[in-house]
Amino acid sequence: MKFRVKFTPNAQAHLRSFKKFEQQKIVDAIKQQLLNEPLTKTQNRKPLRNNPLSRWELRVEKYRVFYDVEIDVVEIKAIGHKEHNKLFIAGKEFTL
Repeated sequence: MKFRVKFTPNAQAHLRSFKKFEQQKIVDAIKQQLLNEPLTKTQNRKPLRNNPLSRWELRVEKYRVFYDVEIDVVEIKAIGHKEHNKLFIAGKEFTL
């Protein structure tokens, strides 16, 4: 089953905050990883413990894509990056 990808307005703003080549790398990974089996745990995809952000995380090098899945739609909630063990979303440190 093929899924549709939908970005929340916040996620769109997060994506735009990255450089063009970073944006392309993130979007390519979303297309490759989330269109067919977004609920399958892999080396780069994992379910998260309960948190206010999302239920799933996609790892793309130092970038993190947080998403939920409803029926046939993958909703991208937030996009951030990791520096060591700290997560930054929209320039602010975020704790899961």
